[in-house]
Amino acid sequence: MTPCYKVGFTVGAFDLFHIGHLNLLKRAKEYCDFLIVGVNTDAFVLQYKNIVPVIAFEERITIIKSIRYVDLAVSQDSAEEGKLTVWRKYQYEVLITGDDWKGTEVWSRIETLLQPLGVDILYLPYTHGVSTSIIRKLLEKRIDGCV
Repeated sequence: MTPCYKVGFTVGAFDLFHIGHLNLLKRAKEYCDFLIVGVNTDAFVLQYKNIVPVIAFEERITIIKSIRYVDLAVSQDSAEEGKLTVWRKYQYEVLITGDDWKGTEVWSRIETLLQPLGVDILYLPYTHGVSTSIIRKLLEKRIDGCV
């Protein structure tokens, strides 16, 4: 597939990196020549999802920087303002995320915020059957089972 955007942006916590994360990054890169990936800071993940990441921010961003589909990794510490800050600096044309976020209150606000800037929102198919939440629950069960 030939990329249809010069600069794309996606964002996430990317904690307990798994195949769903890789699928998102690989698919996102198919739509743009240059892919910027925002990695949520530990403080933002705690505020936004009310959990402490298992993998520290510096390690998560190092992992993301090492992936061949990623051209640039940047920190993110807010939902709406963080996306605007990256847009002001890099002028991305498309914001890419999983379709599990489509129609949520947060992403509806983000769409409204970015629409006047000419930014398209692209919702890619979510990888079912795997998520950081599922992995965390499995780990908790295993730890509880060993005690």
